Amino acid sequence: MAFTASSPSPSSLLRASFSSHEPKAPWTSSVSQSDQFSFTSTAGPSCQIPSLLKPISAETHRSKSVVPLAAKVAAAEVDKNNVAEDYENLAKEMENASPLEIMEKALVKFGNDIAIAFSGAEDIALIEYAKLTGRPFRVFSLDTGRLNPETYQFFETVEKHYGIHIEYMFPDAVEVQGLVRSKGLFSFYEDGHQECCRVRKVRPLRRALKGLRAWITGQRKDQSPGTRAEIPIVQVDPSFEGIDGGIGSLVKWNPVANVEGPDIWNFLQVMNVPVNPLHSQGYISIGCEPCTRPVLPGQHEREGRWWWEDAEAKECGLHKGNIKKDEALHLNGNGNEISATNGSANVPDIFNSKNLVSLSRTGIENLTRLENRSEPWLVVLYAPWCRFCQAMEGSYIELAGNLAGTGVKVGKFRADGEHKAYAQQELQLGSFPTILFYPKHSSNPIKYPSEKRDVATLLAFVNALR
Repeated sequence: MAFTASSPSPSSLLRASFSSHEPKAPWTSSVSQSDQFSFTSTAGPSCQIPSLLKPISAETHRSKSVVPLAAKVAAAEVDKNNVAEDYENLAKEMENASPLEIMEKALVKFGNDIAIAFSGAEDIALIEYAKLTGRPFRVFSLDTGRLNPETYQFFETVEKHYGIHIEYMFPDAVEVQGLVRSKGLFSFYEDGHQECCRVRKVRPLRRALKGLRAWITGQRKDQSPGTRAEIPIVQVDPSFEGIDGGIGSLVKWNPVANVEGPDIWNFLQVMNVPVNPLHSQGYISIGCEPCTRPVLPGQHEREGRWWWEDAEAKECGLHKGNIKKDEALHLNGNGNEISATNGSANVPDIFNSKNLVSLSRTGIENLTRLENRSEPWLVVLYAPWCRFCQAMEGSYIELAGNLAGTGVKVGKFRADGEHKAYAQQELQLGSFPTILFYPKHSSNPIKYPSEKRDVATLLAFVNALR
């Protein structure tokens, strides 16, 4: 696998932030029968480059050779015992370190045996941090063949802005052909996204990482409360293997793990970093075109991914190690949720407020039977372990406060486990959360049709019906 490599120029750090890079040392390549490529560079060892003094320079002429599936780059000497290090303690030591410090540490420790995984979204911040260290760095990306046109154009913009060449990993053509011929182009809408992601993303990534000792990702804790809330700064990768093979042969760095989304965007604006134009259209988490859409008000950013699935753990497989065993019990083979019985999931209840009525099974049945109610009701059908229910908790509680004393009752009904079949058959439950409005003089509840879950939109729904 080939990756971008760069070497320093004598410019200052300030100029490095905004200037293009001069060519320094071209790479040469040779192809073997096993599709393993070896590269040699005339550049000096990266570990001898002074930190934070020089910007990166990169090759200006793209190699004519075929992009390899997995390659090993001849580079500076790095510590071959890195994987044996106690990365759990290192993660604790660096818990309060800045992303720039973490990036510097990663690049120094692994030299050319580490690369940045770039998806075309806000993880452009990783490339900016790498450039600011003044050290050589390498960038790769997975081209699934189904990205948005804007993402492909953004890749070109990034290459020109930083003077680098992103090396792309592609899915196996035979595997893609077999999947499409047997199941069609959009089978994931029917049986889940995992199979398609496995062919187009996971396996190409696996080949890529086999040419590395470490990789750098843009994972953040606030991206997905369900699967990323506890990701460390650095860890032994729980899912993939590196050059030496076997569990523990690859190290995973997450420099922006503790950075919140708004702070990432402030950094990008201050540093005048180019961003994917899809962000201005409401996209936050950006993936393949058929599986990504803009996020609506009140939704968590990961709800823009695989929205047709009632999924708790929205991971494509690249970071499947984030999913804990107890959380995996809620998932079937397609990544769709299987609800636990009430009380079996060891998670605290949600939607707790003095302005909210907690309805039992008998209570919701009685409410549904009434043809004439003394007052209208708004009820959310939820599961406390559902991350999307958790994401709308604040707005729903605020709405209940706004409706207090107005003659509208606000309630909640836990509809997972033993109550899920009833909720699906009798209460129009499709996915969590589902919101129902019970009019004052009607026996039929009205399902909230929108996926916008902000206070203003929910209040407009209630006012239009009460």
